[in-house]
Amino acid sequence: MNGYNGGGFPPYNDNKTPSVQQPYVNRESYGDPQNYVPQSMTHEYSYEPPVKKSMAGKKVLTAFAATLGVAAIAVTSIVGYRIVTDRDGVFPANRNDAVGKEVADTEHIDPSAAASINRSNLPTLEQLAAPEDAMKIPDIISKMTPSVVGISCITEMGIATGSGIILSEDGYIITNAHVIKDAQSISVVLPTYYGEGDENQDDLTYTAVNVGKDTQTDLAVLKIEKSGLVKAEIGKSADVQVGELAIVIGNPLGLDLANTATSGIISAKDRTITVEDITMKVFQTDASINGGNSGGALINAYGQVVGITSAKVASADVEGLGFAIPIDDALPIVSDLMSYGYVTGRPSLGITGADVKAAYSTYYGIPQGFLVKTVTAGSGAAAAGLQENDIIVAIDDTIINGIVQLNDVKNKHKPGDTVTLTVYRSNRKIDIDVVLDEARGEEASTQQNTQKQEDYYDRYNGYDDYYYDPFSFFGGF
Repeated sequence: MNGYNGGGFPPYNDNKTPSVQQPYVNRESYGDPQNYVPQSMTHEYSYEPPVKKSMAGKKVLTAFAATLGVAAIAVTSIVGYRIVTDRDGVFPANRNDAVGKEVADTEHIDPSAAASINRSNLPTLEQLAAPEDAMKIPDIISKMTPSVVGISCITEMGIATGSGIILSEDGYIITNAHVIKDAQSISVVLPTYYGEGDENQDDLTYTAVNVGKDTQTDLAVLKIEKSGLVKAEIGKSADVQVGELAIVIGNPLGLDLANTATSGIISAKDRTITVEDITMKVFQTDASINGGNSGGALINAYGQVVGITSAKVASADVEGLGFAIPIDDALPIVSDLMSYGYVTGRPSLGITGADVKAAYSTYYGIPQGFLVKTVTAGSGAAAAGLQENDIIVAIDDTIINGIVQLNDVKNKHKPGDTVTLTVYRSNRKIDIDVVLDEARGEEASTQQNTQKQEDYYDRYNGYDDYYYDPFSFFGGF
């Protein structure tokens, strides 16, 4: 087809490499294989970079380097043998005098000099990573423990747990959006600091209301009816330096291990990772982050929150790679969620749908792009005449392969702007001008989650009477 895809459209390029979703493991973790069974699963983002394939050229280079190494060892051995046996007059003529002088020189070395270093009081890694005016780690943990809570959600799969940070004395709590994903009910479990010693976990559990969540930044705000809480002290993530002390407090593997503290350093700043189609700029730390830590606190040497733990690298071959959302990036989102229930100023097309991948494009003879699943009534897309089963193949003359590229272009605009969608409908292309709305939360995606599976079969039989929906659906865009 002259380099074009199954629908007659050139592949997306936009003069850059297309965004490629990286492989990830299931983010619902059901426990530890080492005989420990936590009380519930944990909602955890797991980031797994793609494995680079070995190249034949690398193998040849390795073999060549090994050959050179063997040759170098052989030459060194020959030279060493000649020196030891004094062949070719390597040592001076008066060899005994030279050796005697070396012995005499060593007699002037003070053997107590090496012992002058007091090795009984060497600083720890944490001490080296902390500034001179830093708090002691036990004091940091004591300060922050009352401000980190447990999150427990009832979902169709069971009970999922995570962590949260107290934002205000009257019960506002920040956590990750993925911690409360698909939650039918949400509870907040306060630490034992708020008890008097004889309470059980149920006595410290409060029903929480979802004030607002934003999957694009993986942040959510909850509210419980409780006063007198110890709010976390917030620091500035802009002041964080690579190599400085980092402490994580959260609930790894469920609430049985509540308020676990781990320490390390800030390994890197300004990392960009993509997890489940969400691209985030994050801190990297080697402080231990495990399933259930999501939504917990990344703390600096002064007992201040500088990040919200969000993801870990899910690989048996990797240790010490965890990620946290910088608090400076999180606070404006949190402020909007508390005030409006959604993040203001974001453009929306008012549609939901799924990617048409290359395999489906070839099999059904349709172009790659984004298949429209629903059109929200009253949205800009509805007003422009966009219909279910339309396949968006381009936006503003930029060819797309799916939702990632569609959002890349859309998010460069603001609400009220007009974009041109190129749509494949009934075996022909048409252009539709859509005025972008302001995105207002995730009501559309919530409604989609409640629809019955049977509704999907009829939605796509315009392409094939026996079409079985294999697409993985997305939320509202």
